[in-house]
Amino acid sequence: MRDDGRPLFLQIAEQIATSVVDGTYPEETQVPSTNELAAFHRINPATAAKGLNQLVTDGVLYKRRGIGMFVAEGARTRLLESRREDFSRQFIAPLVTEAQKLGIDAEQLKKMIDVWGEEE
Repeated sequence: MRDDGRPLFLQIAEQIATSVVDGTYPEETQVPSTNELAAFHRINPATAAKGLNQLVTDGVLYKRRGIGMFVAEGARTRLLESRREDFSRQFIAPLVTEAQKLGIDAEQLKKMIDVWGEEE
């Protein structure tokens, strides 16, 4: 785990969520156990469990008693929707606000974005 100032359990949850989004863990597949995560990241198992339980609370994972944690049906779609909303709040809203301050209208902004999209 990297030290980015966020609690380790949130970093664990984010890592698993990212793996769901990118298809590493498709729906209905088992994710690493608390002990596997703890050993791999060299953290306390309780910390790993807290990360997994956060994803259960968020509806990304569910528990099969005695078997482990599995990716919930629809989890990827829910995560993508949530991340798109976060992206809009973190990046699009400030971009539009700054564009308005500079007198850039929506059409000009779209053209600017299209130019950046063509460069890739």
